[in-house]
Amino acid sequence: MSYGFLDIAITPSVKAAQAKMGADHVWQDFRGHRESKRFTDDEAVFITSRDSFYMATVSEKGWPYVQHRGGPPGFLKMVDEQTLAFADYRGNGQYISTGNLMAGDRACLFLVDYPNRARLKIYAHVETLGLDDDGALTALVTDGALTALVTAPGYKAKLERIFRLHLEAFDWNCSQHITPRFSEPEISQAVVRLRTRLAELEAENEALRAALATLEIDNGN
Repeated sequence: MSYGFLDIAITPSVKAAQAKMGADHVWQDFRGHRESKRFTDDEAVFITSRDSFYMATVSEKGWPYVQHRGGPPGFLKMVDEQTLAFADYRGNGQYISTGNLMAGDRACLFLVDYPNRARLKIYAHVETLGLDDDGALTALVTDGALTALVTAPGYKAKLERIFRLHLEAFDWNCSQHITPRFSEPEISQAVVRLRTRLAELEAENEALRAALATLEIDNGN
């Protein structure tokens, strides 16, 4: 039975490594997967909640290059069940990922949810678009939150292009070895109840101090 992601990832050398380690039987006629040519609601929720991902490309010299991309949650847009897109802003001027994608349109994305210890890997063909090539798509990937970020005082990024990604296959990784990490907004949200209770206790303490002071005055102390 076909296993979309591994049909791409498993090469003769990978099979040889599996055989050497005694793991080749695990993936023969594996039936525990699900169809991976279209994103489902689960992937849509996961993707549009991420504030970062890693993208790997390969150069003409055969060397891989991995780049981190970050932004407000949802900056990687779901265009439809087979298409993603994101805005590409000016960085350090090396243009390594951009150049690699000019030579070959294949990329692999790695998305991680550290608090929930989940990760999604995606094979895609990447289309590089100018800002005026698809006005609706440019508007989609530069919506409110991202626009506010890049127009903030001191932020020097300049929008240069749009990357549109056409899904080839995806797969979920196991949670093993993912160390839980939490962003500042996630921590802030988690301690809302603690901060509320602390404020209540501080107010109660202040009221008791005031009452005690009044009692001491009444007793002539």
